[in-house]
Amino acid sequence: MTASEDHSSPLPRGLLADGALPLYARVAARLWDDIAAHGARTGDRLPSERTLATRYGVSRVTMRAALTELAARGMVESAAARGWFVTRHAEAPSPGRTEPADVPGAGTVEGFADYAAKHGLTTRSRVLQSAVRPATVSEAEKLRIAPGATLFEMRRLRSIDGQVVVVEHNRLPLALCPALAETDFTTASLFATLRRAEPPQLPRLAEYSVEARVPDPTERELLEITDATPVLYALQLAFNQDGRPLELTLAVYRGDRYRFQGSITS
Repeated sequence: MTASEDHSSPLPRGLLADGALPLYARVAARLWDDIAAHGARTGDRLPSERTLATRYGVSRVTMRAALTELAARGMVESAAARGWFVTRHAEAPSPGRTEPADVPGAGTVEGFADYAAKHGLTTRSRVLQSAVRPATVSEAEKLRIAPGATLFEMRRLRSIDGQVVVVEHNRLPLALCPALAETDFTTASLFATLRRAEPPQLPRLAEYSVEARVPDPTERELLEITDATPVLYALQLAFNQDGRPLELTLAVYRGDRYRFQGSITS
């Protein structure tokens, strides 16, 4: 299997514009397109991660995240000490294509910055609080960590195209991504930071609940509410690719600037 070395060539038809998807996802799409172009079949072994990283001009961390993305979709799998193997016939759609199986909610959890980038919107974040502290008993139970284990906590006020939308309170086990404590989240994306962790932390599934209520005085001030606009109070527990709790988030949205959409299946 030989991959193209022309990194400036346009993305295949059906992909979002270059830069709209995170790097690991673009690499995953290119890799799958190359697998398909060379007629690879179930059971075929891929080159080593080091070889693939060199071939696609990315770091091994990014390459592993791309392979993990394909593995989460059942396209490849890793065998201990043996490498990566194709597990799906290579005519399947690439992971970056806008096929029905790629709609939000189908095997991935979309972050605020991911949503905005996909729709060509500009985001801004104001960090209200950022700290490393011991997890409470309640937090530890939800995140399946020991009480007192190190937790990264952050509160941010977030805007889209200059319009204040949400106040977020994020809590994550620091052990899963130590870089959280050193990252400037006024500009950085939380989910992108998780994807760059070693090993990559990929939000795959979330338990989500939402209810409407009256904002408290602090929420009214932060969200610039001057009338009877309600807020939507959303609690999310996201899980990584291994089914481990990754992020506990409480988000308070302006009710007139947020819409929740989901699919119900049997």
